[in-house]
Amino acid sequence: MNEEENEHEEQEDGELFEHIRVVVDPGQSLLRIDKFLINHTKNATRSKVQQSIENGNVLVNDKQIKSNYKVKPHDIITVVFAHPPRILELIPENIPINIVYEDDDLVIVNKQAGIVVHPGYGNYTGTLVNALVYHFQNLPSQVPSSKSQVPSSENQESRIKSQEPSLRPGLVHRLDKNTTGIMVIAKSEIAMVKLAKDFFDRNMDRKYVALVWGDFQEEEGTVTGNVGRHLRDRKKMAVFPVDSEFGKHAVTHYKVLERFGYVTSIECKLETGRTHQIRAHMQHIGHSLFNDDTYGGDRILKGTTFAKYRQFVENCFTLLPRHALHAKSLGFTHPGTGKYIHFDSELPEDMQTVITKWRGYATSNSLEE
Repeated sequence: MNEEENEHEEQEDGELFEHIRVVVDPGQSLLRIDKFLINHTKNATRSKVQQSIENGNVLVNDKQIKSNYKVKPHDIITVVFAHPPRILELIPENIPINIVYEDDDLVIVNKQAGIVVHPGYGNYTGTLVNALVYHFQNLPSQVPSSKSQVPSSENQESRIKSQEPSLRPGLVHRLDKNTTGIMVIAKSEIAMVKLAKDFFDRNMDRKYVALVWGDFQEEEGTVTGNVGRHLRDRKKMAVFPVDSEFGKHAVTHYKVLERFGYVTSIECKLETGRTHQIRAHMQHIGHSLFNDDTYGGDRILKGTTFAKYRQFVENCFTLLPRHALHAKSLGFTHPGTGKYIHFDSELPEDMQTVITKWRGYATSNSLEE
């Protein structure tokens, strides 16, 4: 997904989770394992069962078997996959949502910090999607991020084989767990398709406000560089040359809003929407987001060695215990009316407080050259 990530911690290699467990009845006659599972598993097809057996995901008495294995009385059959079974569930939860706007086609929400957007490994409950399916009925399924924007039977089959079911109803984009701000949620299938296409075609006007380390020589600029999974640290993204085989094309435009000497408030406008795009691009040009523990912004990168200054920064980290990034506004063509609509939001209290403290620190002539 996009500026989603989601970024889920990867499980340990080789870890398997039990999804189905069947103890064969004492009176069961000999029967091929694939036929047995089709009869005892909801929505199972012969091809999916056979594929699971070939992949070693079906065990009998804790041992892998072949498709022609004959089930016997008292056999213990288990079906295992490399993800927990709970990832297949979507549990509605009564989690408060800050709804900015709603109509028959879409919902605009102002996401708070600390909430993951959609379920995934390590985050099965407590997500924005869990809240959405509680508050709204019949949200449309996720459409693929491609030019077609229409799920094909091939795409659906691939999702089944990879054991990665869609748990993102209504979502056409995402925000990181600790990024706050404006998100649009589709309420109808047509809105889902149109909004997803607008994101893919880069027809969304998205602006973010960030507090970053360091000062800028220029008033505005553009960062261009492929963004992809870091080659050594899979929990973060890296920036690669535009002609690199790694990563996907990404462009971030920025302009200075306010200078505080050692940190700067900037506005970022996304031309593309890659996972961690702003965070990775800013680190790439030497301006990591303030208190971004993934990209090095959770330590003092600029300033003096005075104890008083160190204490000031630590206090700011305490007041803003996350990376300083807020999705401030979002503009797009309404999928139902065809009219352009635009939504804006105030900076969250934690960012406002820290920016105010830096403004006071800078104007008090306390900065040491």
